[in-house]
Amino acid sequence: MSRRLLLIATAALTLVTAEASSQAQAPSPAPGTTVAPAAAPPATVPAPSSPKAPAPRTAAAVPTTPPARTGSSAANQPEYRIGSGDKLQINVYKEADLTQALQVRPDGRITMPLIGDFAAAGQTPMQLQRKLSESLREYVTNPVVTVMVVEVAPRVVYVMGEVNTPGAVPLQGTMTVLQALAVAGGFKDFANKGGIKVLRKAPGTDRVETIPFSYKDAIRTDAPVFYLVEGDTVVVP
Repeated sequence: MSRRLLLIATAALTLVTAEASSQAQAPSPAPGTTVAPAAAPPATVPAPSSPKAPAPRTAAAVPTTPPARTGSSAANQPEYRIGSGDKLQINVYKEADLTQALQVRPDGRITMPLIGDFAAAGQTPMQLQRKLSESLREYVTNPVVTVMVVEVAPRVVYVMGEVNTPGAVPLQGTMTVLQALAVAGGFKDFANKGGIKVLRKAPGTDRVETIPFSYKDAIRTDAPVFYLVEGDTVVVP
């Protein structure tokens, strides 16, 4: 019994000694000093997420415009020229007596009050408009003339010589020499393709000019286009 009590006393003494040693190691605060509680470890603040970089922009596909062929653009197409049989509406501003609805005669002329016969065939409406204005200045102060083609008469060109179907070819819209030759059935075996000529009457005159036409050059892709006008005659020797 005494031995058991001795063991309990020894264990208690050991515990007291350990607590005292622990208190001796921690420094005691100075008198009157308030001891702040231990600071809690700083909370981990998530770093602000950087804005997502925009995806690189992809350049839009640029449509490729094919290069225009030389001589085939609308800018090279001939202006409409008045022909025999066309019906015209000619207005003169504030001059009711001079405003006329006329048809171009087979000789290519029209008849206007005050100025009489006037060549119209072979001219563009703008050219005829300017010439009428010039002629009317003798009778009207600053005449303002407008020319409109209200009805187009059928018209033809002619292909003759060494082609399979010579004769008149209807001229519908714009037509090239190559197209007229195709409508005429193409060349015969002994046609001289290098000696083709186009006979064209000069507008407002009786003079006929001869225009050489090179078939070899015309079939090149970069060759200028030769457009026919009403009354042209294509001669293939």
